[in-house]
Amino acid sequence: MTERIPEIELNDGLKVPAIGFGTYRLKGVGGVKSLTTAIDAGYRLLDSAFNYENEGTIGEAVRQSSVPRDQLFITSKLPGRHHAYDKAVETIQESLYRAGLDYYDFYLIHWPNPNVNLYVEAWQAMIEAKKQGLIRSIGVCNFLPEHIERLIKETGVAPSMNQIELHPLFNQEEQRRWHKEHGIVTESWSPLGRGSSILENDKLAEIAGRYNKSISQVILRWHVQLGAVPIPKAGSVEHQRDNLNVFDFALTEAEMETISGLTSASGRIADQDPATYEEF
Repeated sequence: MTERIPEIELNDGLKVPAIGFGTYRLKGVGGVKSLTTAIDAGYRLLDSAFNYENEGTIGEAVRQSSVPRDQLFITSKLPGRHHAYDKAVETIQESLYRAGLDYYDFYLIHWPNPNVNLYVEAWQAMIEAKKQGLIRSIGVCNFLPEHIERLIKETGVAPSMNQIELHPLFNQEEQRRWHKEHGIVTESWSPLGRGSSILENDKLAEIAGRYNKSISQVILRWHVQLGAVPIPKAGSVEHQRDNLNVFDFALTEAEMETISGLTSASGRIADQDPATYEEF
C-alpha cells in the first residue's frame, strides 16, 4: 500500500479521502476483482451510481474485502428519472438493497435535470434519508451554482460536495471558486480526461519527466493541489497503485498554471452541459 491518503473535511463534519476510485462499467466477478484489488492497494473512497447498475458489485467487494466497512466510503447517485420525492425515497432504499449495505457514506443527485425541475424534491428526500441514517453525507453532481443556490434557499441545507467534470482540458475555475466560497468540496469525474489526447500532451510529459512520474500522476497531483477530489478508474493493479502514488511530490505554482492553462470553453468530453443536459 502507498502512503496514507490525506482526508478533507466536509461542511457536515465528515471527512473524505483526497482521492477515490471510479467504478463506471465495473460489474460482475471481474468488477469485484478490480474493486478488491483497488481496496488492497489503498483506496477507501469508491464511487458508484444507480445508473451504473453495479451497486451489487460494490457491495460484494465490500463484503469480500479485508478492510472493515466503517473504514470505507461508498458513494452512489440518484438517477434523473427518480427525482420525484416518493420515487427518490424508494430509489435510495433500493440502492441499499442492491448493495446489501445498511448505509451509504455519500449519496448524490446525479444531474439536476433542470427541464424536469424536480431536483429540489429529490434533495428533500435525501435530507430525510440522512435523518433516518441511510446516508451519512448528501451532495450533488453536475450542479451549477444557480441550482445549488436554489437548494439552499428552499431547504436550508447545502450539499457537502459537488462532483463535476474536471480535467486539464476543462478546469472549471469559476465553478471551483464558487464551491470554495460556499464551503462545498469539489469532486472530479473523468479527472484524466477520458477519451481525450491529454495523456499525450508534450507540456505534461515535460513536467512528468522532472519528477520521474507519469502524466496521469501529474494530472492527479494537479487535482489534489487544486483541493479537488479525483476519482480515477484503473483496471490493472499497477495503474491503481500508480494513481495513488501522488502524495510524495508537489507541483510548483508555475507548473499548476501551465496545466490549468490547457483548458478551453469547449473542453467538455461529451458536451454535457448541466444547464440543458437531461439524464434518464
